[in-house]
Amino acid sequence: MRTAALALPADRPLWLGIVADTHGRPHPRVTSLLARTPDETPFDAILHGGDVGDLRALDALAACAPVHAVRGNIDGTRTALPETILLDVEHAGASVLRVLLTHIAVHGPRLRPEVATLAQAHGASIVVCGHSHVPFLGRDRGITVFNPGSIGPRRLRLPITLGMMRIARDGVRFTHHDCETGERWMPASAS
Repeated sequence: MRTAALALPADRPLWLGIVADTHGRPHPRVTSLLARTPDETPFDAILHGGDVGDLRALDALAACAPVHAVRGNIDGTRTALPETILLDVEHAGASVLRVLLTHIAVHGPRLRPEVATLAQAHGASIVVCGHSHVPFLGRDRGITVFNPGSIGPRRLRLPITLGMMRIARDGVRFTHHDCETGERWMPASAS
């Protein structure tokens, strides 16, 4: 497991762009969507939930912000990408939030037991993942689970989306954004 830390700025929220499943071909609008946050500031970092495919896809993302990426099931073991990253958000030298980034984390809306055990063992209150291509935000076993969806080629009728995480002293907010329209994405309501 790789570890990383990000400092919570004193004067503004910390913004993370969250992507997954590029499969070597990220949607052409991704970098423009990750150029500026909704607050009109640069992103502090980008988390990639695996299935990168061609590693050059990370170079384009790195032009927007530093990238923390994990290996997905299509990436093989030859890449230097870790299977998991434990990301500490720090304020005044102390961890205020811990995020576990991994590729395969859920089965339906529930955390896989081994991922829940790993998150709990390391004090992670958030798991960020990819794999399913399905945008998702939920809670299981007291842990928030966020899947940004996929920014790669469309699978079936699923949307092409990315996520954003805003971390401030008053809490954490997650949003999904449609890569084709640039608008905030919400699941269609049932009729």
